[in-house]
Amino acid sequence: MMPLSMVKEGEENIIQRVGGKEETRRFLENLGFVIGSPVTVVSEIGGNMIVNIKDSRVAIGKDMANKIMV
Repeated sequence: MMPLSMVKEGEENIIQRVGGKEETRRFLENLGFVIGSPVTVVSEIGGNMIVNIKDSRVAIGKDMANKIMV
């Protein structure tokens, strides 16, 4: 397992675990970051990441990406 922030662009991974406080986990879950979902990093610009999750593109910061384990 590794944090989403370490994944290469264009590589599809499956979410294994979502860490952080309850509030953070709920926020990420509402965006579609749930265990077992495929996630692909589209691009990374200045520490912020654009990821493809459930047919949507979502921008998250590196701090959030570090809480998502793939």
